Amino acid sequence: MEIRNLAMAVVAVQQFLCFTDLNWRNITRPCIPPHCAILLRSQKRVKYSVISCSSSQTPEADTQTAESCVNLGLELFSKGRVKDALTQFDTALSLNPNPVEAQAAFYNKACCHAYRGEGKKAADCLRTALREYNLKFGTILNDPDLASFRALPEFKELQEEARLGGEDIGYSFRRDLKLISEVQAPFRGVRRFFYVALTAAAGISLFFTVPRLIRAINGGDGAPDLLATAGNAAINIGGIVVLVALFFWDNKKEEEQLAQISRDETLSRLPLRLSTNRVVELVQLRDTVRPVIIAGKKETVSSAIQRAERFRTELLRRGVLLVPVIWGEGRETKIEKKGFGLQPKAAEALPSIGEDFEKRAQSITAKSKLKSEIRFKAEVVSPAEWERWIRDQQKSEGVSPGEDVYILLRLDGRVRRSGKGMPDWQQIVKELPPMEAFLSKLER
Repeated sequence: MEIRNLAMAVVAVQQFLCFTDLNWRNITRPCIPPHCAILLRSQKRVKYSVISCSSSQTPEADTQTAESCVNLGLELFSKGRVKDALTQFDTALSLNPNPVEAQAAFYNKACCHAYRGEGKKAADCLRTALREYNLKFGTILNDPDLASFRALPEFKELQEEARLGGEDIGYSFRRDLKLISEVQAPFRGVRRFFYVALTAAAGISLFFTVPRLIRAINGGDGAPDLLATAGNAAINIGGIVVLVALFFWDNKKEEEQLAQISRDETLSRLPLRLSTNRVVELVQLRDTVRPVIIAGKKETVSSAIQRAERFRTELLRRGVLLVPVIWGEGRETKIEKKGFGLQPKAAEALPSIGEDFEKRAQSITAKSKLKSEIRFKAEVVSPAEWERWIRDQQKSEGVSPGEDVYILLRLDGRVRRSGKGMPDWQQIVKELPPMEAFLSKLER
């Protein structure tokens, strides 16, 4: 009993000394865990503090480290002191950072450059983070602080490089795209196997047929029949040509599919403002609505929306949500130099990215609440991003960029069909099944 009481007394004294030492020193420092550094700005601002009660503090504890510089840079970044934040991120990179700290420094440098309109420098920083520090390309697609960068030609170049993969940018994004491609076209690998196997078989057969053909041409006793041998050689050569052509055709189709998946992924991350002023990404509306993107001149878009009002009830029954995009509206938008990305209210409305977002997106409660907020029309946020995506889609379908077009999406977020001019709402009503219909359930 005495030993136990003595131990309790020692613990109490240690706690008292720690408390008094803490109050005397008042040692606090903002500390953002390295793995949270990149995602901090795309979520609500959270400050982490580490409070030490050790009595063995030394002057070296205040020495700059890569982590402390990244944290300070993020703090300056959130206050709009972009130049000072860039200095801190550069300092972090000079202090022998570990891979996670280096990834955070390069990524946040890119965000600073994007805010300053320096697209090339932002792309170079992101390229380094992708190639050397395993940055996920989805992070670039999701971050509202990079919204201005995603509307620049440098982002299009970076995305195309990531889709193709290579030593300069890494293969992680292409690997993710190929996994999706394999799900959508599960028999492509089987076809390629047969292409290669049959080509090899035809090649082996041709290897033995050529000497026989030479003997048949020379003639003489025991020479094989010339016509039969020539026919066999022709069949083998024709088979090889056809199979190789099919192999390359399949490769071309895969690249086109990867490009479409990449565009679909970009589309899914574009932001919308609902009638309740809540900002959501298009991916959050999957299985809930069929967005109809109407892009064109202001007068044309307004006329299309007025015609849609005549079929409002039937279109709502089919889950149609109008998304008007007016050409040139993004270039006229003035960027306020007060912070980063979206306005504070809009930024708070955006979901956090990661497991927490996935759970919330799948929540029945969140889905039902979102349905109650959806009305007949939504407003695009970051019009320049929307316009760039539409122009890319037009190029892929052989339409001159800048023409008036409409794009009808499926419930699963993929493009159902598109066309020049404005949509025929009566035809859309006939084409689309009501939301409660069995065909709509299959579309999900």
